[in-house]
Amino acid sequence: MPSPPPGRTAVFVDGCRLPFQRSGTGYADLMAYDMGRMVLRSLLTRTGLPPERIDRVVMGNVVQDVNTSNVARESALAAGIPNSVPAFTVTMACISSNQAVTSGVDLIRCGQVDIMAAGGTETLSDPPVRLQRPVRKRLFKARKAKSTGDYLDLLDGLSPGDLIPESPDIAEFSTGEVMGESADRLAAMFGISREAQDEYALRSHQKAATARDDGRLDEELASAAVPPDFNPITTDNVIRDDTSMEKLEGLPPAFVTPFGTITAGSSSALTDGASATLLMAEEVAEAEGFAPRAALRNYTYVAQDPKTELLLGPAYAIPEVLDEADLSLDDIDVIELHEAFAGQVLAVLEALRSETFAEEHLNRSDPVGEVGMDRLNTRGGSISLGHPFGATGARLVMSAVNRLHDEDGRWALVSACAAGGQGHAMLIERMAE
Repeated sequence: MPSPPPGRTAVFVDGCRLPFQRSGTGYADLMAYDMGRMVLRSLLTRTGLPPERIDRVVMGNVVQDVNTSNVARESALAAGIPNSVPAFTVTMACISSNQAVTSGVDLIRCGQVDIMAAGGTETLSDPPVRLQRPVRKRLFKARKAKSTGDYLDLLDGLSPGDLIPESPDIAEFSTGEVMGESADRLAAMFGISREAQDEYALRSHQKAATARDDGRLDEELASAAVPPDFNPITTDNVIRDDTSMEKLEGLPPAFVTPFGTITAGSSSALTDGASATLLMAEEVAEAEGFAPRAALRNYTYVAQDPKTELLLGPAYAIPEVLDEADLSLDDIDVIELHEAFAGQVLAVLEALRSETFAEEHLNRSDPVGEVGMDRLNTRGGSISLGHPFGATGARLVMSAVNRLHDEDGRWALVSACAAGGQGHAMLIERMAE
């Protein structure tokens, strides 16, 4: 990736997120738009940036509401950002807000914008439900109906089953498989045991609970006042303080029965939430009196076969972005890896340390390297914090930046898998405060 012109390095100034909530709980009555406007307003409030200084807004969103199809624009307007500021929504499954952030990086590097907000918002509490196609076709024809007979003709050929509402399909369109089935196959492919997955899931919840209790999560959280009572939501509610190996071991396979190893306990939960980051050109941040916290350096996106390697994107993206920057895993101080499933995380780590995978899939003579657990997701991850599809990527970025400063590191690596067999990785370099 070519170096940006002088002063046009994209820098991370600040970021925040609403506390993530298990779907059907704290934000059950909100639209993604509501959470989007809340988090953008919180970002402006905490930074003190006048809304008119924003040049662009980009947000990720996956399960779109037809009434707010460009949810970035609607959220920006409701947050008080002037109507003269363009905004657009991106969708790339679980890496949607990663794409929002890197879209911002590109816009800053090429000089189109100086200051922008990038993040994402998602509700899975109220997914769009529609009538089935035979009914939809007849409703379309009904606009031309004039007589009682015309309306009765519309019912001809309909069966009772056609009247059952159709909810969004969580299966891959290209393969017909749900992600959990692919995760089970991936875990088996790399020999990841059920016990190892349960242990990793327990670790995720324990790390998140500790980070919450000692205040390390506070710096990224913005409280959300939800109508009608407006009692503030101040903490994530997906974290399971009471989980244990005994409880995790007692859960049945969630996707492949009876011999699957992926369970509800080792999977990320359906989650609602929103996140936002403030990005600037380095020279602009300094001129405006802001202290950039990190520089957003190299990034990449990859894609594989969604049937056999749906969740293996990080194993391809990580070596690509490291090679481009002439770095190795040993140079990385902080690693934030999206946890779709414990089995997926452990399979990626196994692939990175595998000489066979390096030779057969990466055209390398040596493995990528070992990821020390002391560097990985030390504040929990998507299994414990939750995974609002359109918002997780920006959470990973802000967590990586905060950890760099708290843990006195220089380089952070963010990586994630996504539906469709895609993946992402980004390098972030700490800047002195």
